Amino acid sequence: MLVILLAVLCHWYFSLFTQSFLHHRYASHRAFSMNKFWERFFYMFAYLAQGSSYVSPKVYAIMHRMHHAYTDTDKDPHSPSYDKNMLAMMWNTRALTTSIYKGNFIPEDRFLKNLPEWNTLDRWGHSWMSRVMWILIYVTFYILFAPSAWWFLLIPFHILTVPVHGAIINWFAHKYGSIHFKLKNTSRNLFPVDILMLGEGYHNNHHKTPSAANFGKRWFELDPIYPIILFFNRLKIIRISKIPLAQRTHEEF
Repeated sequence: MLVILLAVLCHWYFSLFTQSFLHHRYASHRAFSMNKFWERFFYMFAYLAQGSSYVSPKVYAIMHRMHHAYTDTDKDPHSPSYDKNMLAMMWNTRALTTSIYKGNFIPEDRFLKNLPEWNTLDRWGHSWMSRVMWILIYVTFYILFAPSAWWFLLIPFHILTVPVHGAIINWFAHKYGSIHFKLKNTSRNLFPVDILMLGEGYHNNHHKTPSAANFGKRWFELDPIYPIILFFNRLKIIRISKIPLAQRTHEEF
């Protein structure tokens, strides 16, 4: 049982870290820069951590930039204001992600600037063979370690980890929580202290200053990924972008 619980926690937090660090803060907002070697390193780490629900950082960045530009409008890729329920939002988001990846949806040029790219890995990660391979790995793991059949109910969690992360923030953080900054959108801070979502729950803060590396604003708002960013910056793995405060507005994406 301990092995299963550890696997669930590791999968949740490693996949969430890659989504927040690589896809969100780096690919979407360029809160920091890194060279090609480290970009490929974290690309591969994201694929291994996200598994069957892997999303190309490039595709994620395009869609997320659209979210900031069109927040709470009918062009928002994921909005509780225009989707009937959370499952409908998740399905529509998946459909748009697939359309962007396959080139069936052509985004505006402004969303295509300075994007990371590793087409070979993206093709494999988005293929049905890769997704089936990971599902078989999850099933095999539970066959080997699950103490009873009830634990197999956790397998869908592993299969859909990244969509679950997105649904929590894109649905609940636009409906519930506190408002620290009054903006022209429905973004909210979902948690007073965000350990569960590694700082992603400070969504109202993020919409105020999208390119900031630290999502926490008040003294008690712990952003668990920010100390890691500072550590990587100190090791020269990344370089935190120095954007003037006056330019860090809620209109950035």
